[in-house]
Amino acid sequence: MTGYLGGIEALCCAQAAGQWTRPGSMRLGRRPEVLNRFERSSPMAGEAEIKYLDGDFRVVRPGAFVRCAVTGAPIPLEELKYWSVDLQEAYSSPEAVLQRHFPGQPTRG
Repeated sequence: MTGYLGGIEALCCAQAAGQWTRPGSMRLGRRPEVLNRFERSSPMAGEAEIKYLDGDFRVVRPGAFVRCAVTGAPIPLEELKYWSVDLQEAYSSPEAVLQRHFPGQPTRG
């Protein structure tokens, strides 16, 4: 007698590179392909369209980033902190906000 589960293969499986395998059959050194917060699927790769509200924003067209109205630099949505509700535009930093609203003023050095 081989025990209660004798002769029965393991029921749990691991997925590697899109194929299901039995535990222990995955080669050493090979990691399963997974997405993390920096690897997005194709619909999230482009520029987002945002409706800026007071203290919040709403995504109108999904995307990974918006562009700063002053510098043109991409701003990931996870890092978006500064925007103008009246002008409906985003800014990458407090300095960019000052440049936009007070264009003739000298910047801090």
